[in-house]
Amino acid sequence: MSFSLNRRQLLQTGGVAGLAAAFASMSSGTANAARPLNASGPQITDFGPAVVQFSLMSSLLVGDTVYIGSRNLNPVRIIGYHLPTGRVTSRTDLGTGYSIQALAADPGGRYLYAGVLRDGVDGKPNIYRWDLSTPASPAVGVGETGDRDIRALAVAPDGKVYAAGGGVTTDAPSLWEYDPETNATTSWGVPDPGATIAQAVAATASYVYFGTGSTLGGGNGSSPGRLFAFDRTTKAFTNILPAEVASGVSVTSLSVLDGQLGVGVKGPGKSVLINLADHSKYTIIAKTGVMFRQLGNQVFFVKEPGVWAYNMTTKKITQILTEDVGAMWGLDVYLGKALTVSSYDVIEIDPAAKTAVKHDLTEAGAPGGPQLCMGLATGAGDVYVGGTGVIARHQLASSNVSYLRATGEAKDAVVVGGVLFTGQYNSRGILAYDPTTGQLPYQVAALPTGQNRPLDVCWDAVNGLVIAGAQNDTGGGGCFAAYNPGTTQVITKVNPIDNLQMVRAVATRNGVAFLGGDNIYADGPRSTVVAWDPVANQELWRLDPGQSTGIAALAVQGKYLYGMSRRAAGLFVVDLETRQVVHRGDLSSVCTDFGALQVSRGIVYGVSDTTVFRIDPKTFAVSVVVAGINGGWYSGPHITADEDGLLYTLQGPNLVRIDDQQAMQTLRQAR
Repeated sequence: MSFSLNRRQLLQTGGVAGLAAAFASMSSGTANAARPLNASGPQITDFGPAVVQFSLMSSLLVGDTVYIGSRNLNPVRIIGYHLPTGRVTSRTDLGTGYSIQALAADPGGRYLYAGVLRDGVDGKPNIYRWDLSTPASPAVGVGETGDRDIRALAVAPDGKVYAAGGGVTTDAPSLWEYDPETNATTSWGVPDPGATIAQAVAATASYVYFGTGSTLGGGNGSSPGRLFAFDRTTKAFTNILPAEVASGVSVTSLSVLDGQLGVGVKGPGKSVLINLADHSKYTIIAKTGVMFRQLGNQVFFVKEPGVWAYNMTTKKITQILTEDVGAMWGLDVYLGKALTVSSYDVIEIDPAAKTAVKHDLTEAGAPGGPQLCMGLATGAGDVYVGGTGVIARHQLASSNVSYLRATGEAKDAVVVGGVLFTGQYNSRGILAYDPTTGQLPYQVAALPTGQNRPLDVCWDAVNGLVIAGAQNDTGGGGCFAAYNPGTTQVITKVNPIDNLQMVRAVATRNGVAFLGGDNIYADGPRSTVVAWDPVANQELWRLDPGQSTGIAALAVQGKYLYGMSRRAAGLFVVDLETRQVVHRGDLSSVCTDFGALQVSRGIVYGVSDTTVFRIDPKTFAVSVVVAGINGGWYSGPHITADEDGLLYTLQGPNLVRIDDQQAMQTLRQAR
């Protein structure tokens, strides 16, 4: 389950005029317009768009304008931030995709190319071109690659465009070329059949450099990071990644510098500068980096949470931006300064003085909109909904909506005594936010190295512990974590289920935590349930519920542990006293893949991408509460309940409250 945070600035509506004005203009149906939608059956109250903002995933400097690609907004859009005036002066919307991770300009700076991330290979363009000489004219789709996603673009000196991406882990990514002269899109082949993703591409007159690697979704046996030099004349691929970084998971960044290629690699803790004239000659930079840019004898690069400079003469590495500004989505050089774009600001960095000036994008006129959401939690009169880089705090009593700036994504969260605790992607561990202090969300517990994606969070009232389960995106497996807010101590265990299963779901009863596994590989157990002592940090028992896919969600009501399997594989119910599976049922009529479970008023409710449903506490029969809920989630649906048992989820992009009175009447009659 998902959503976003950081130690930045609490943006109250009315506190930052630009943001407040943007949100107000976008959300005529916000919390103050909450309304019941129906009088019979479940009562649904609509609070309007759950999260409204401008979020971004890429940036590129062309001339004196920074072009910025949006993330999780519909429609996806590119804006132009004009540096001399400090204003957003241009915008174009694209016809497909949900995010723009790739931007590149032709050598003359007239055309800006954009590549989109999309839900599937749909026969529509995923390469767009915007004529910057006529910015009022919209960008047009010019090509479609056979890969689902485009994660990097490069334009060669002759104007040909090269794309890297992938997206379907069963299909290795190709190197794609778009020729503006012929309007043809061509695949030059798959240089590594074992790769599952291509995140980087760069081009010169002679070569195209193509960086590949793997994600967790690739499964066992996926290739490590590789860097191919594609000879544009012979059409041959050669792996040129130096041995010192050959153990890396993926090549994540490529930049053509003055005679050198800046290479970012995930995993080995090093970067590389490769001589473009002789690929056997290279220099190792003793720090991981991405988005390399050169100013004189200095090479700038991003290594969050900072920007760094490598002096090619002295070989020294210096941090030139020390403040944690959140995720950074671009790096350029402008008038002797380094220029980066964070999730919120355009930032000018003086590399000599090591000072930075931030320009708020929303105040500059960046056009926001309802965003795909990442998670949900409620308690003490608040509902928290996460977007990329922010959490919206909906205060129900006052209908006020305020925004917490926050880097990354809180994959799940729980409210305990009015305090919000989140499981924070990427590699941010567990964060806390107490609205009574005014302090921004901050890390209270770190997870073990590599356990970068917390997936589920719950509260163990018996032991006073925040329980979290996580996944290791690159190494596989996962971890268990228990944080004690009273003592600030954290207990963790890597791979408590096995080396393949991540801890996708957690639940608790009588001081025992239950961990639900999800194994996405072809072999091995895939839906193991483990009972875990969170204090002794050891396994108590385990069982295999006999599911064909991994576990999406767990919930405990009474003596029963309810489990929802992925890909509509079904519902299972475990009697915790006998440790036996007492029920298996079909969920295909109400879900497709991911889902969430929530206990409310003695009943277990579920939500999928299409439906809110309930599970009868006696017969375990499934019935529909709200059909066509179709929540605007980015990485799986969520549902939560407040202290009164009222349910909260999304209907489309809007936050809604569900009062399931019908179920209450039925339950009372049954009793």
